[in-house]
Amino acid sequence: MERRGRNGFIAAFLAPAALLYGWFVVVPFVQAVQFSGYRWRGLSMNRKFVGFENFQKLGQDETFWQAVGHNLWLLIVGGLVVMSVSVALAHALRTGGPMAKALRAVYLFPQVISLVVVAVLWQFVFNPQGLLNGGLAAVGLKGLSQTWLGDPKTALGAVGVAFVWYVAGFYVMLFAAGIQSVSADVFEAAELDGSHGLHRFWKVTWPLLWSVKRVAAVYLIVNVMNVFALVFLMTRGGPDRKSEVMLTYLYEQAFMNSQFGYATAMAVGNFVVILVLSLAVLTVFRKDPTERRA
Repeated sequence: MERRGRNGFIAAFLAPAALLYGWFVVVPFVQAVQFSGYRWRGLSMNRKFVGFENFQKLGQDETFWQAVGHNLWLLIVGGLVVMSVSVALAHALRTGGPMAKALRAVYLFPQVISLVVVAVLWQFVFNPQGLLNGGLAAVGLKGLSQTWLGDPKTALGAVGVAFVWYVAGFYVMLFAAGIQSVSADVFEAAELDGSHGLHRFWKVTWPLLWSVKRVAAVYLIVNVMNVFALVFLMTRGGPDRKSEVMLTYLYEQAFMNSQFGYATAMAVGNFVVILVLSLAVLTVFRKDPTERRA
């Protein structure tokens, strides 16, 4: 009886949140799946049910798969850079001191400005007459100057640099919080055992960040697969679709070509990609190796 009353008490507290989640998250998702089965221009009630036709079209759409490839490139290459830079900075911040305070100001800066401003700033940097080409000319490397955002070979890499600069601050904070949560006794014990510097980082700090790495990897997948504004503002997916990502292509289909049914199928495809990658990460990180040592 007591247990039944406790369960009822918990259910009463959870019910409002569950209802709100269902109404604002589950219902729109179910509607999106429903709309993906229609040929629909979005601005009228005149729509035709076509079943899986949009998904069949999606499977044969080379531009969509090219966009998926660009998202995966950003995830793998950009993700490795983000994680490496973030962990290194978070480890450096642990030491404290004036340098750590200066680093905090630098990595937090992109987090306090608008993404539109970030895109404009990096457009100035990559402009043919901008900061990057000017810097190369100043050190005698003018031959390396490029039209970074206008060249199909460099456009995606240039956007990737801006993306890393924008998101790195969040991951620095995440890893810094993870390192701060490790007991000082652990570091003191490692110090007494003669573990210093890089050896202590690889043998002690890095393994203890297992749960933080899992959260960071999943959040990075969501971040990269949903990247839109930065790419749209910097290149609009060009030139020649060489920086096209899933959501810029979705925007084009929905709001420029008025193919809302097809664009919704693309949104469902985007969700499936995120779900598969997230489950893969959670599978890899399902067991914490440090628990076996305890």
